[in-house]
Amino acid sequence: MPLPSQPLRKLGFLTIGLFDEADPGRGHESTLGVIELGERLGFDSAWVRHRHLQYGISSPVAVLAAASQRTSRIELGTAVIPVGWENPLRLAEDLATVDVLSGGRLNPGVSVGPPMHYDQVKEALYPDTGDLEDFGYERVRRLLSFVRGEPATDFSGVEGFEVFSHRVQPHSPGLGSRMWYGGGSLRSARWAGENAMNFLTSSVVKAEQSEQFAEIQLSHIREFRAHHPDGDRARVSQGLVVIPTDTASSEQRARYKEYAEKRTPRTATPQGPARMMFAPDLVGDSAEIAERLYAHAAFQEIDEVAFALPFTFEHEDYVQILTDIATRLGPELGWRPRP
Repeated sequence: MPLPSQPLRKLGFLTIGLFDEADPGRGHESTLGVIELGERLGFDSAWVRHRHLQYGISSPVAVLAAASQRTSRIELGTAVIPVGWENPLRLAEDLATVDVLSGGRLNPGVSVGPPMHYDQVKEALYPDTGDLEDFGYERVRRLLSFVRGEPATDFSGVEGFEVFSHRVQPHSPGLGSRMWYGGGSLRSARWAGENAMNFLTSSVVKAEQSEQFAEIQLSHIREFRAHHPDGDRARVSQGLVVIPTDTASSEQRARYKEYAEKRTPRTATPQGPARMMFAPDLVGDSAEIAERLYAHAAFQEIDEVAFALPFTFEHEDYVQILTDIATRLGPELGWRPRP
């Protein structure tokens, strides 16, 4: 429990990586620059979101492959890859390849469920099997088995001049222990624990037993650890939107406040048929944000965070926010940058 006397162990951040359709290279370069800045500031991890048929990162594995060659220490994660869009065997090959290229720094986060707007996209994505695809946990289970080195085929050996393996290659032995599940319900938390994954809990959860965000998130963390082989030592990372303003200009502070206020109404009650609850964005100076975090029931149960950067800000805003998180907020939470 990270009370003021118990330091935060791992500090990370999450970015969506937006870009302009007319100049996508500039947006991707901005994302890579933000990750490089994170390493210089001493962050433990940098995470990227996944957006299909939108103006955000559609191929986080490719982006992180590039980031792996521009950094040497910071861990690189996905939060999250929706596996409904993926072939588990092919994804396992890509993840293992990037893990090898990064020197064992990849932290893949995944989730289940049908692709967004599936009725409109299934003919392009699965033209022959659209009505047969299984978008449940079995898809992640297959991915885990391939990443962890279980057989993908009963054939191996030499055929002519070619050598074949019965499991996904390259095999990166440590990658299986760095797989994360992004969950927002008790069921997903339980499944992640039972399958010995790590657990990503974000600023969106499902209101099942409560309408208080912190209480809901706390119940998910405890459900996960109750079913994980490592129990209370099982890894959980909390991802809230955090916007420190210590060194922000007056113009930035006003814009940040307006951004949060526009999003606040959705945090009052469960939203939509799925009854999703959203956490309020935390905006203010680092001392104020730290005080609010220490009072947060779920934060008291974890020692890792991946604070989410707002979607629509400018590169200069991200530089200011990340710098304040690393130099002001992190120390307020007892964290120290890695050398």
